[in-house]
Amino acid sequence: MKTYLERPNSYKTLYLYIAREFFLSFLVSFLFFFFIFFINQLLLLAEDILEKQVPFSYVMRLILYSLPSIIAISFPFATLVGTLMTYGRFSSDNEILAMKCSGITYNRIFLPVFIIGILFSFISFFVNDYLLPLGTLNFTKLYREMIYRNPEVELDSYSVKFFQESIIITGKVEGKSIDNLIIVEKDKESNRRIILADQALINNDYEDAGVLSFQLDNILDHKPQKRNRGEFLYSEADEMIYNILLKDITSSIRNPGPREMSSIDVYREIQEKEERYQVKVRSKDQQSLRYFGEMYGDWSLMNQESNPRVVQSLSDKIRNSAVQYEKSVTSKVKDRSLQIWKLEFYQKFSIPFSCLPFVLLAFPLGLYTKRSGKSVGFGIGLFITIVYWGMLVAGRTLGIRTFYPPGLTMWLPNMLILLIGSVLYLFRAGK
Repeated sequence: MKTYLERPNSYKTLYLYIAREFFLSFLVSFLFFFFIFFINQLLLLAEDILEKQVPFSYVMRLILYSLPSIIAISFPFATLVGTLMTYGRFSSDNEILAMKCSGITYNRIFLPVFIIGILFSFISFFVNDYLLPLGTLNFTKLYREMIYRNPEVELDSYSVKFFQESIIITGKVEGKSIDNLIIVEKDKESNRRIILADQALINNDYEDAGVLSFQLDNILDHKPQKRNRGEFLYSEADEMIYNILLKDITSSIRNPGPREMSSIDVYREIQEKEERYQVKVRSKDQQSLRYFGEMYGDWSLMNQESNPRVVQSLSDKIRNSAVQYEKSVTSKVKDRSLQIWKLEFYQKFSIPFSCLPFVLLAFPLGLYTKRSGKSVGFGIGLFITIVYWGMLVAGRTLGIRTFYPPGLTMWLPNMLILLIGSVLYLFRAGK
């Protein structure tokens, strides 16, 4: 006769029990990390925009489009802390001991959370790779629309703003009034014209025409004289109207970087950058061959020459060519932009799929928690989160400065956690 635990449905009940406990712990952890990132990244943005009387609906939509980035980064850390809290609670309440006494192996106890960790990895990757780029595109589109409706959103007190062909430096900004405004603009010949105004007033009368208009008072205009280089023309005026096309303002908004793009788009951009990089490498190799050819040619001529002066001249040329050849051969072509894009590409996979190493590490650590299982597990999880994030930042910095292989650099924290978790798991399962 079979015992209860040997029946087919007995493990299903156990798995559902463990999964339910995990989801509760995960939800608490997820809300904790979500609100931390929400406060740090979104409330400051919302407060800054609300000060400029932007409609509340715009603020809420901007926050909504920013949520995917917060969700994507919260998932792995919440999985880690949730696993520690779950098995910490089981251990402190002696439920792990009861399961073991019933003949249930550690593999069975760990299996449901292991499967959930795999599922969460793909969910986190989907949010990071699809919803995040989509939210970024909608965020940029809405922000541009907001600027068209309220251009002074882009103008802060004591700030420098770069537009298409103009730079605007503002003093104190109160509403539509600006003190001590400086405008630097370039013409087609790259000559810079500087306009200084004691005060400026934003005029919305031309907004429908797609223009941000400034009414300037007490003007000093400084520009170079085209005919006489090094000389400048100065002029003064009581008033002046200066217009900037709104399309120039919106086009100055930074395009999404690799972090806000999908992995496919980042990969395509990397391929294009890689092709340009290989052109530089081939050019460097051709230059090395040219130095070698010059050195070999001069050496051949020197062996055929009997004039001491000519021989000395050729010897000096050979020595110079040898130095240039050695520098060319030993030097490496480096493309910092390509390295950064590769780091971002691998990070798109390493962070979401850290859920799996996290649960593998958290399971044996949670089993060692005997008292106050959930609170202790939460504290250990926060500590591991800080260490992991520090390793990511250090790896990224190391990858940019030393050009270490980006794949190894960004996956090294996951591999270390996976290794430590595997050792602890095997040690614990062997008992």
